[in-house]
Amino acid sequence: MITPRTEIIRGTVDMIPLIVAVIPWGILVGAYGIESGLTGIETQALSLTVFAGTSQLVAIGMLESGAGFASILITTLLITSRHLLYSMAMRNDIKDLPFRWRSSLGFLLTDELFVNAQREDLSFNRWYALGGGFSFYLAWNLATLCGIVAGAFIPDLSQMGLDFAVVATFIAIVVPMVKSSSVLACVLVSTVVSIYCTVQGYQMGLLISIAAGMTTGYYTYQLRRRK
Repeated sequence: MITPRTEIIRGTVDMIPLIVAVIPWGILVGAYGIESGLTGIETQALSLTVFAGTSQLVAIGMLESGAGFASILITTLLITSRHLLYSMAMRNDIKDLPFRWRSSLGFLLTDELFVNAQREDLSFNRWYALGGGFSFYLAWNLATLCGIVAGAFIPDLSQMGLDFAVVATFIAIVVPMVKSSSVLACVLVSTVVSIYCTVQGYQMGLLISIAAGMTTGYYTYQLRRRK
């Protein structure tokens, strides 16, 4: 019998592989915050309230460099703008839910939760999404706490290659989704453009690669339909 409790447990269990992959990333955020001059409470508060790995790393770096609040806010908004696409894709699944559900799932929405909740072999279930999202949130904050503690005792912890967890996590997310030529074209173009922008030192490289990949994927899909 399917109950909210069983769906929460199933969502949590399905999220475990991605939780394991993201733990080094959370530790990196905690350690980097301490090394950048933030207090343990401030660093933990970022994970509790922002809950967005890449944005947190960028925000910490900008705080360290003395950037203004508006600049940090705009940069964070641009980095997490992909969540607008996630929410649009999930709109039909959550539009009839009460506001407390929509706001809660919106806060817990991550790349990992989106991939799990939108799997083709599953129909959307709010309890499943809640279990996966909250377990990931809890693990992220515990990993951040470990990084805060470790960063206070281990010098240069952020230089030990923990950032590769970011790459490994997104590879694990993206590869299973490549099931058509349009998605493959999107991934390849985004990869090539992002590498080129990084080599050239373009500050807007992430946004440029996203736009290039999405445009290529869209026109590849349209070309397939016409044929």
